[in-house]
Amino acid sequence: MSASPKFSHGTMAWFEMVGTLMCAAAARAGLAPDLNWSLVERYVDGATLPDGRIQGIRFDIVNGVPAFQIGVDKDERGDVTIELSAAAARELNLLYAVDPAYQAFRDRAMRQGWIRVDGDLGAMAHWLAALHDPIVDHTS
Repeated sequence: MSASPKFSHGTMAWFEMVGTLMCAAAARAGLAPDLNWSLVERYVDGATLPDGRIQGIRFDIVNGVPAFQIGVDKDERGDVTIELSAAAARELNLLYAVDPAYQAFRDRAMRQGWIRVDGDLGAMAHWLAALHDPIVDHTS
């Protein structure tokens, strides 16, 4: 069995990998054909990309079809908007969900304001959470 390809956290290739995994997971989730939903994740201290946007990802489901865009505007919002520091994102994306350090760091990051979530993940939470470990598998 070959090792999973690794992508350096926060790079364009890494965000491409994340978006691709999100789209595949959404497609497997059996979403309603009339579902419309969006998630924006932005690094509050992220680098500015060549197109003027900052590090982050926008994930949309439009009429049940998932798609993503790399880079977000500093004031862009979704049904759920997650704002976090690049360092907090990197730390979380190097720890598997079963590692007690993952939950401890996530809780501390939320308390410290390094991660802010606006909106309700609701019915999306289960399949989005299942993406965490595959992202870790591909992150260096």
